[in-house]
Amino acid sequence: MTSFLTLAFVLLVAGVVAVPLASRFGLGSVLGYLLAGMAISPLLGALRVDVEALQVFAEFGVVMMLFIIGLEMEPKRLWAMRGKLLGLGGGQVLLTTLAITGIALLDAQPWQTALAIGMVLALSSTAIIMQTLTEKKLLKSEGGEASFSVLLVQDVAVIPILALLPLLAMPDLYGGGAAHGGGGHGGIDLTEPMPVWLAAVSRIAAVAAVIAIGIFAIRPLFRYIAAANLRELFTAAALVVVIGIALLMSLVGLSPALGAFVAGVVLATSEYRHELESDIDPFKGLLLGLFFITVGAGIDFALASEMWGSVLFWAAVIIAAKFAVLLSVGWLYGLRRQALWLFALSLPQAGEFAFVLIAFAVGNAVFPGALADLLLLVVALTMLVTPLLFILYDKVIARALCEGEGREADTIEEENPVIIAGRGRVGGIVDRMLQAAGYSTTVIDYDSKQLEIGRKFGFRTYFGDATRPDLLHSAGIDKARLLVVALDEREQIDRLVRYVIQNHPQVHVTARAIDRNHVYELWAYGCRDVIRETYDSSLRIGRSAYEALGMTRQQAMAAKDAFEDMDRQSMRQVAELYRLDIPYHENEELIAKVKELRKDWDPVLREQMDAILRREGH
Repeated sequence: MTSFLTLAFVLLVAGVVAVPLASRFGLGSVLGYLLAGMAISPLLGALRVDVEALQVFAEFGVVMMLFIIGLEMEPKRLWAMRGKLLGLGGGQVLLTTLAITGIALLDAQPWQTALAIGMVLALSSTAIIMQTLTEKKLLKSEGGEASFSVLLVQDVAVIPILALLPLLAMPDLYGGGAAHGGGGHGGIDLTEPMPVWLAAVSRIAAVAAVIAIGIFAIRPLFRYIAAANLRELFTAAALVVVIGIALLMSLVGLSPALGAFVAGVVLATSEYRHELESDIDPFKGLLLGLFFITVGAGIDFALASEMWGSVLFWAAVIIAAKFAVLLSVGWLYGLRRQALWLFALSLPQAGEFAFVLIAFAVGNAVFPGALADLLLLVVALTMLVTPLLFILYDKVIARALCEGEGREADTIEEENPVIIAGRGRVGGIVDRMLQAAGYSTTVIDYDSKQLEIGRKFGFRTYFGDATRPDLLHSAGIDKARLLVVALDEREQIDRLVRYVIQNHPQVHVTARAIDRNHVYELWAYGCRDVIRETYDSSLRIGRSAYEALGMTRQQAMAAKDAFEDMDRQSMRQVAELYRLDIPYHENEELIAKVKELRKDWDPVLREQMDAILRREGH
């Protein structure tokens, strides 16, 4: 018990100390965990900790992460990404395998070993990339979605790689790899003794079982658990689902992460999606942090010092080769500018599954032990470099490629009662409406291309970053009556609203909100005029749906107005309980208020709808 507590204490202290320091210096949490693992590596050695066994346990964080990502991705969205999956993902895996195989052949490796090296190093680190993209809010960007598509295909590619590696065995190596073991992580694969066709059928059946469980079994299970009204049971049930699916996938030789992702996609439309996400997320974060620490701690510094030249050379060669392939594939697919650079800089490392595949290759007489030791160090180093590549993207590439590169902000020579930040789909319409009514406006936007197009049509817009206090001052914010915040990026909206509310309280702020949660957040900042960007169009769609189902235009309008009135009242009551220090789905008081409002107001709204139908003789 003492040894366990000591180990847990050391790991937690390392993470708690290193990660905030790394984040403070702009290095990101992943690099912080990796450096923490490197720092405590000697101490773990003194405590005789089996870092590899700990890493196997920590890799379950990757499984949980893929499950949560699946929860956020409905089947329709996944189907819409099929082009990226086949084009980007398939192209990257195939071309990277060929490129690295060619490099290994130039190094005089046997073709079997060279091909195995190419397949193993073609895979990238799902854990590092997904964690970093999520942390930087880049996952849903064009480059982030492209990177995710490649990672998903790589997870699938693990299956044929595991099947092909034994076919590349070289008789001369038999007997030389016993020290490394042959089972990767030592798991049980029930399909191993089966004929190829039967193993394939078993794996397809396992995936079908996961889908069927998600559709038919998990919802009744959670309804049953919810009836007990005990949060810890719901958390336990969520863990049972993820662990059970991972176990099923492992037993048939499939990637547990892939199975968890499929289950998440199936449950993406479930009413329990948010509860599942909130229950799993803390475990995912801790296990991913532990995994990164074990990667850093697993670096054999004594061996690395002996062959540091070879390790640095091959790590640089691998990163350069994968970067070139990614740049080419991304360009051919149509990625440009920031999206292309994000895609190419996020994926050139080797992945965590390489640790498993290298051990598997040694056990099947594909790699000699010395080559395996070198590859393990190369994999660890490329993973260690990845956060630095993201810093390169953030600090250099993204800034250099942003719209209006090198262009100074325009000098604003007028002071109008209305300032509009952002002239896009929203700001442009608002500007035209106000000018049509005789109001003078000052429009500021940082998209130089959009500005030039607008000026051809006679629209006057100033180039600049509206979140800058000096630019707002020159635009006359001190004398303005109204600020319309119509920017696209949520962080910029938040920054501008906070600044003006705190420093210019006399200005009426009308802010664009991305979604309902964003409304609550802007309300907490003090903004009292918040417009959801898709709200009015959603109401119009709902009204059209009423008419399509047989209501008259008058009935549909009345029903829409009744819903809108109820929704706006509830929004205000819920917004009063929103807290900036915790996620809204963990705010128990807010959740209770939403449930209370639904319980009280849903019957009232239904009565109003029935009265509308009766009044109009429907």
